Amino acid sequence: MKRSVTFLVVDDHPIFRQGLAALIRKNPMYQDCREAGDIEEAMTVTREYEPDIALIDISLNGKSGFDLVQTFQTSHPRMQQLVISMYDEAVYASMALKAGARGYVMKHEAASVVLGAIQTVLDGRIFLSPTMRERLIDAMFSQSGRADLLPMEQLTVREVEVLVMIGQGYGASEIADLLHISVKTVNVHREKLKQKLQISDANTLRRFAIKWVQSRER
Repeated sequence: MKRSVTFLVVDDHPIFRQGLAALIRKNPMYQDCREAGDIEEAMTVTREYEPDIALIDISLNGKSGFDLVQTFQTSHPRMQQLVISMYDEAVYASMALKAGARGYVMKHEAASVVLGAIQTVLDGRIFLSPTMRERLIDAMFSQSGRADLLPMEQLTVREVEVLVMIGQGYGASEIADLLHISVKTVNVHREKLKQKLQISDANTLRRFAIKWVQSRER
């Protein structure tokens, strides 16, 4: 008899988390599903019970779900991970894959799409929406896409997070509060961004960040 698939749903919104868990449990092979509302609880659950797949939101009580994805990638490498978020996939999907997730699906998608994404990841394949998959392929093969993609590939997930926030108009202290890091650490990331992207000053970095974020949203 085929073994049931075990799940962990990590989301800080109880209604969505419980609804997603209920959707999963409707499948007889998916009935074993645990829940966590933040990173600490998720870590506690996985120490006692290692699921086959974790479904993780990006924002977890103000902390980054990407940090959890990276931690799980190191501590539980056999566990599959799928990011389910309200944030625009055009900006965040590639970050999810870089952190170690095997797919990205947005919360507004129909239940059938979410379940399809779960099965795709469980089958050992990567899930992205058709639009996002086409965007990444275009970026890989177009001249302008390669020019944009190559320097970005040098960045860590945290550096991309800082870049996105700069592009969204946040200052250093606001970024520090949102990511739960010090302003000094934010400034270190900004210096690394300038170095890796070959940008000379803060104003040019800000203009680049705004342009890059806007290009992902088109």
